[in-house]
Formats: sequence, C-alpha cells, structure tokens
Amino acid sequence: MGSGQQSSSPGAGRRNTRRALVGIPAALMVLAVVCFASLALGARPISLETFIQAFTGFDPSNGDHAVVHSRIPRTVTGLLVGAALGVAGAAMQGVARNPLADPGILGVNAGAALAVVAGIFVFGVTQLSGYIWFAFAGAALAAVLVYGVASMGREGATPVKLALAGAALSAGLSSLMYSVLVTNQDTLEGFRYWQVGSVSGRGWDLIGQVAPFIAVGLVLTLFTGRILNNLSLGDDVARGLGQKVALSRAVTALGVVILCGAATAIAGPIAFVGLVIPHMVRALTGPDYRWILPYSMLLAPMLLVAADVVGRFVAPPGEIEAGITTAIIGAPVFIWLVRRRKAAGL
Repeated sequence: MGSGQQSSSPGAGRRNTRRALVGIPAALMVLAVVCFASLALGARPISLETFIQAFTGFDPSNGDHAVVHSRIPRTVTGLLVGAALGVAGAAMQGVARNPLADPGILGVNAGAALAVVAGIFVFGVTQLSGYIWFAFAGAALAAVLVYGVASMGREGATPVKLALAGAALSAGLSSLMYSVLVTNQDTLEGFRYWQVGSVSGRGWDLIGQVAPFIAVGLVLTLFTGRILNNLSLGDDVARGLGQKVALSRAVTALGVVILCGAATAIAGPIAFVGLVIPHMVRALTGPDYRWILPYSMLLAPMLLVAADVVGRFVAPPGEIEAGITTAIIGAPVFIWLVRRRKAAGL
C-alpha cells in the first residue's frame, strides 16, 4: 500500500475536495427524502395531507396518525445503525488495509451471535432488550480476542494476521453456536428473529440504550481520518511520520468495536452496508479517510433505510427484513463497483 494510492497530484486532490464539498448537501437532501419515504410509505397508504397532520395535529385515535408515529423509531433505528455500520466498515477497511473488511473480519458478528444464543439457552432471555447486552458483550469480547491473537509476535497486529485471526475465530464461534442451536429448538426459534437483521419492532427504550454507544463510537472514529491516511501508506511510513502504529490501530479498533457491537446488538447482523458503502464513497472522494468517514456516515443510513422501505413492498402484505434486502441490493452493487474500479485503493 504505497503512496501511489493517494491522490496522484495536488490538482487531483483539490478536485476530490471540491467534489466532496459539493456532495455533502446533496447527500443530506437525498437522506431527508429517504427518511420521508420511510415515514410515509408502507403497506398502509398514507396521504400527504394526513402525513402532515400526524405531526402538526396528532390525534391518538386516528389510526393513520398512529401508523406514521410508529414508523419514527424504525426510521431512527435505521439511521443510527446505518451510520454506525458505514463508519465502522470504512474504518475497519482502513485499519486492516483490507478492501473486503466488514464486521465479520474481526469476528464481531460471530461473537455477538454466540452471546445471544448463550443468553437464550443459558439464561432464558426472551426479549430483544435482553439480547442487546449479550450481543454487545459478545461482539466486544470477540474483537478483543482477535486483536490480542493478531498482536502476538514481533510484527504486531498486521493486516494479514488480523484477517486470519478474525476468520479463524468466526469459524470457531459459529461452529459452537450452531452446535447449540441444532440441539435446542426453543433457542433456535428465539434466535432466528434476531439473526435475520431488522430495524422494525425497535422501540424508544432500545434506541435509548444503544444510542449513547453509537454516539461515542462515531465521535471516536470520525477523528481517525488522518490516522487511517497514514496507516494506508504502510506501517513503516506511518512510523516515519511519527505515528504510533499499535496505539493508532487500537484506538481505531475500539471505535469500530463500539459501533459494530451497538449496531449488531439492536438490529442483528446486517451484511453489505459496511462493505459496499466505503467503496461507493471512494469513487466520489478518493482515498482520503477524512472524507470517506463522514460520507460513509451519510450514505450508509441512506442505503439501510431505503432497503427497509423497499422490503415493505416486495412481498405484501408481509415484509422482507432490512438485513435480507440490503444483501439483495448490496451484492450486485458491490460486484459492479469491483468490476468498474478493478481494485479500490485503500
């Protein structure tokens, strides 16, 4: 990962900066439209007049007003989870210098899933509010284990060692989890609803539990743009620039763990958001993480909320959960991006 990954000239860097500055207001406008669609659209059609009245003169006895208000926590959950996954995915790709990095590479999803299974099987947890803390603890513990294993040896936590340790731990934890599920039908039934990945059915109580963690994770990770830019040049170059590589990776990894753990805890494992969005952003901003991170925070919730809206219309009168829809949308988009750009520079 050499310096050739950075802007090839000062002129190219200025063009990327101008493009990024212009794109932020446009991204905010599109995000606002997507949020409006999330509140207004669904299996039950709501007229624009009724939609406005639901906010200007809310009537609890009006079913349409109640439907609109019931979609607010669902939309807020999509915004929070999308922002967390987008920023975490971008930072994870930067700290691991791996263009295919996502919450699975650090064992986050596997750790969270195993902890939820343990909560159901051992402690009899049946409510989503109880899953949250097990999922968060499992995600954090798995990431710490991966980083600890990868840090062993003289070279420390290199990108290759992080990927190998994450893959090995994910395989082990998943095997242990499925060995429990196949022997206990009740645990399997309770786990299936969380595993599919969804932003529906999440109330303000759950949002209130998770939002502070996501806020802390976003603040911590958004300020690592310069760190990730230096790491993208290689460890030796980063050390030559005066950066403490091990500490930098640890700080960034902490932000990633907080974001992934919180997002996975409330919504379940949602694929492709943290993988696809950073690649889309690089097409607009170039390789500068000072732009990639904030753009990922805007575009990822756009994708997740839009996927949730699409899922409401695919199989009426039922719905397809957002975790399934993001995979359906994200897979072909990612293939197109890879074929178009050949190799994304990190």
